[in-house]
Amino acid sequence: MEQAMADINDLFELSALAHDEGAKHQRKRPIYHELLSEEGRHCVGIVGPRGVGKTVVLKQLLPVLPDALYVSVDTMAADEDLFATTKTLYERYSVRTILLDEVHFCRTFPAVLKKIFDFLDLRVFFTSSVALSLIETSVDLSRRVRLVSMYPFSFREFVAFRTNEELPTLTLDGIMEKSWSGSHMRTEYLFDEYLRGGLMPFALEEPSVLPLLRNVVEKIVGSDIPACARLTTEELPLIHKCLLFIGQSTIDGVNYSSLSRNVGITKYKAEAYVRLLERAFVLNVVPPVGSSVTREPKILMCVPFRLLYTQDSAATGGLREDYFAETMHSIDADLRYLKSTRGAKTPDYVVEAGGKEFVIEIGGKGKGREQFKEFSGKKQMILTQPGDVQGIRRPLFMVGFLG
Repeated sequence: MEQAMADINDLFELSALAHDEGAKHQRKRPIYHELLSEEGRHCVGIVGPRGVGKTVVLKQLLPVLPDALYVSVDTMAADEDLFATTKTLYERYSVRTILLDEVHFCRTFPAVLKKIFDFLDLRVFFTSSVALSLIETSVDLSRRVRLVSMYPFSFREFVAFRTNEELPTLTLDGIMEKSWSGSHMRTEYLFDEYLRGGLMPFALEEPSVLPLLRNVVEKIVGSDIPACARLTTEELPLIHKCLLFIGQSTIDGVNYSSLSRNVGITKYKAEAYVRLLERAFVLNVVPPVGSSVTREPKILMCVPFRLLYTQDSAATGGLREDYFAETMHSIDADLRYLKSTRGAKTPDYVVEAGGKEFVIEIGGKGKGREQFKEFSGKKQMILTQPGDVQGIRRPLFMVGFLG
């Protein structure tokens, strides 16, 4: 059956509104300048969690890109032919850059993207709240698309938006050597606010973050994931149960096996649901050190989703590990967790960044050098909150300044 085309007049009207809205947002995140510097014909995909500001960045690009049009894919009818619409915009209306928002609502988007690249001399920027496996699909997109991850505010970005003070980036080596400034240290008072929702850009305008985050989770599980994966309606409550178990459990008690036992699903299903939630930027999966297939990954949450499932005080330790893992992923560090034998004291993580390896404990009171006896000769740190600088202890919030 032939697919219908979108109403062109409606598209131009909505794009005009998006243009005016984009012009209102004067402050730019670093990713805006990164996207503007893109050269070549390849398409650029911006992937990141809901609420992180992907749509805002796309709308900010609209006024500065020549002959550009903004299209919100999630407002299009299911039977509309996205390629036919794009082809008409290119041939009849001289559109030369198309900004496609929330493309995962078009199930055939990888094939559409390939056709646009192959047959139209058109620049494409697109966003998705689900990290689509575009490169892994049967459609050959390997040379046609570059995915750019957009994360919530780093702590450094959050400080800049809250205080209008741009502080220099740090390195893990620099944190070890205490190579920060007094200005860095004075930002610690903002860290608790950051962990409890301040990292989400919409928190700058919304005083109550958690109700909005609940809506985000409902949208992810109810709309985003079903748009990308073939699930039965009975499976969606099971995904919610997985999140409840993960959010209420201790950090070291969550893996595929424990999820399978406690939710009442197969280990295969547990792994599949976790993979979907990881691609939807709700979970972070940290592999173990080594290559043994019997050692399962450690499952963490993205900040601050844990607060939806655990009371504030009980969530503190988990939030800090969530923050550390998310920060390491955002700077493309190689993060792996250390799994100790029962009763043994072992640091939490091994991190490779900048060509160097660090052994790191996310610590509280009572954590000391005895954790590191098997790792002599390696760079060692205990990251604590509130911040401490005695011995190998360093403030946890400082990793938010890594660049």
